[in-house]
Amino acid sequence: MARKNPQAAQIREFILRNVSEHMADIVSLTMEQFGHSRTSINRYMQKLAEERLIDFYGNTYARRYVLKPLAWENFELSVDHRWSEGDVWREKILPKMKGVRQNIIDICQYGFTEMLNNVLDHARSPTVRIRYNQNYSDIRMTIADKGVGIFQKIQNDFKLDDPRTALLELSKGKLTSDKKNHAGEGIYFTSRMFDKFSIRSGNLFYSRKKTDGEDWLVEVNDRTATRHGTLVIMDIKTNADWTPRAIFDLYQGDNMRFRKTHVPLKLAQYPGEQLVSRSQAKRLLARFSNFSEVFLDFQDIDQIGQAFADEIFRVFHNEHPEIHINIANANENVRRMVDFVRNS
Repeated sequence: MARKNPQAAQIREFILRNVSEHMADIVSLTMEQFGHSRTSINRYMQKLAEERLIDFYGNTYARRYVLKPLAWENFELSVDHRWSEGDVWREKILPKMKGVRQNIIDICQYGFTEMLNNVLDHARSPTVRIRYNQNYSDIRMTIADKGVGIFQKIQNDFKLDDPRTALLELSKGKLTSDKKNHAGEGIYFTSRMFDKFSIRSGNLFYSRKKTDGEDWLVEVNDRTATRHGTLVIMDIKTNADWTPRAIFDLYQGDNMRFRKTHVPLKLAQYPGEQLVSRSQAKRLLARFSNFSEVFLDFQDIDQIGQAFADEIFRVFHNEHPEIHINIANANENVRRMVDFVRNS
């Protein structure tokens, strides 16, 4: 009786979890990771191809590997109230999720129904396009409408200066123009449940990506091409080990109220400018009084001005001593300025 290679399952899993980001060098990467020969790793690649988990193209010396789709759905609906977001989830998406762990199903249900409900209630779009794609490693859901556009609608509803300010307010959470039917928490929590969450609307692209621990990589770009309506993309790994309840617990207190927010300062910084003025700080501080704890993320912020820091860490703090403001990802220049105004 042949003995099983104790590393076989580890090698297979390593290949399937890394091939998407290493299409051209996955064989070399696996050889280095496990100390096996190219011939040995190529046998694993051939076996995974036979199992229809991966595919490849190109000749031997320029071969690229990709994960094969295991499930997919792509359809368009007329936006009316003859159906609900729950109906679409149960009838069209959930049946496609074969072999997916319950915590992943729960996360996808929350995100999908919240984002589709936003289209129904706010987008003023005639149709919505929905896509579901699953391979061994990843699930991606996209919801695209042809409505007014999420950032433009928030700008209009709250009489804000521009769509970028609307994005800043959206990122804080608790933002809704319909308090009777919405708590303004759907996008905030959805963006933190998935490995990556992206919105494209108008000229703005916003993306939040989970990294190690509780850190996030936030990207915001001004695009030259305008997208009419809103495109939401939700990506999650099929081996994600958290639950919706765990994400809620990070931001809710014992009374289950949404009490903590995480705000990337790069959303308050317009292209070509530095964060130096009190007016910039006041725009950032809007609605902070709705929370008991605020995490300011200084990722990609090289420096801040004294007036900007003073407005947040001295003036606002003195007026609202009950609100705790914490900083994250701050470099030495930023920390020195924060310490200076706090000690003034």
